Amino acid sequence: MRVLLVGSGGREHAIAEALKRSGAEIYSVISNRNPGIIRLSESYKVCDICDTEAVSIFAEKKDVSLGIIGPEAPLSAGLVDVLEARGIKCANPKKSLALIETDKAFCRDLMARYGIKGGIEFHIFLNMEDAFAFIDKSEKDYVIKPAGLTGGKGVKVMGEHLHSKDEAKAYIKEIFDMRIGTVQKLVIEERLVGEEFTMQVFTDGEKVVPMPLVQDHKRAFDGDVGPNTGGMGSYTDSNHMLPFVSQKDYDAALEIIKETVSALKKETGFPYKGALYGQFMLTKEGPKVIEFNARLGDPEAMNVLSLLESDFLEILKSINNGGLGEVKFTKKASVCKYLVPAGYPDSPKRGASVNVDEKAIKDLGASVFYASVEKEGKRIVTTGSRSLGVVGLGDSIEEAERIAEQAASAINSNLFHRKDIGTRELVEKRVAHMQEVRK
Repeated sequence: MRVLLVGSGGREHAIAEALKRSGAEIYSVISNRNPGIIRLSESYKVCDICDTEAVSIFAEKKDVSLGIIGPEAPLSAGLVDVLEARGIKCANPKKSLALIETDKAFCRDLMARYGIKGGIEFHIFLNMEDAFAFIDKSEKDYVIKPAGLTGGKGVKVMGEHLHSKDEAKAYIKEIFDMRIGTVQKLVIEERLVGEEFTMQVFTDGEKVVPMPLVQDHKRAFDGDVGPNTGGMGSYTDSNHMLPFVSQKDYDAALEIIKETVSALKKETGFPYKGALYGQFMLTKEGPKVIEFNARLGDPEAMNVLSLLESDFLEILKSINNGGLGEVKFTKKASVCKYLVPAGYPDSPKRGASVNVDEKAIKDLGASVFYASVEKEGKRIVTTGSRSLGVVGLGDSIEEAERIAEQAASAINSNLFHRKDIGTRELVEKRVAHMQEVRK
């Protein structure tokens, strides 16, 4: 079967690997020459992946019958709607459904309107003056975020990133003046205390099938310090839970996602099809929604797709045709570590050579997924964002971490990564923190 793949990051390389295992013919539209995706593709086109006309013309010329879109920006641009209008089904939601991610105000309003559990206090502002007035009157710390897309780097927390009301107001001014995000609205939310975790699901709009739980690490440096990033790495456990998440918490999070899928259909008239990503904060009162993403996570896709036993292509087909069945994942832990350029995320070095010993990584039983790199002849160079991810699998988180760390050492470059992701010390720290929160 001919499949269109849109996107050129580590997530999309992992998708391409899963598609190839299913015997699919891959035709890719990429924004940078990702060597991993290129190697797996029958044909590819380099262009703006949000150019819906260029992407759809390529897809028609290649006679693809199914599309899968990795990043959020093309979903916001309405690529699914354009492709489906041309007879190409997609394992992704339409633009009106992708608002669950692309407009955080829409997400909060939807949850409140349909009484979905896991909601929190929130306030939506259309102008800077009203937001200033709210901050001046507030007596507690809040989370400040643009309503639109920011690549996972737009959220700032009072008391953590913003240390005074003046700093909070300065950031609000920056959001409106610089038009940060694709939606000119601001959301100010309750600050939650607990541990974050991710539940991703496949859904055909009716049936919801969960994937293994993942914990992502946003901070740039070891010890959870430094600026927020798009994600420096993530891990799953061999039982597909997380050490600090109970069965009750798991069931509650899954019910929230099911209620959201149902609400989206009632709100838009269309079934939500594809992957839905729920980012939760596990609080003393149970899981609360931080946000939803209308696609697989990055790096989380590398974790779960590395564990996938079921036929990925059949999953994507059933998402479109209905009748989504059981999805099987191998009972192993996975640890993903992203290698990023020096200076990332604030001033990343571009054009640095990356040398990868793929054989050594494979011999370890690990995987490498290329992300924001460019193939220039025989060279692979950094482009400024996260460069590549390594994934180790094991019978325990600790074993998977050891393999991932060994795989990272098979890459010679000026890249750095967080060495603590998946280590016993950091996992135990998360568990202890959650125990303290529950008291």
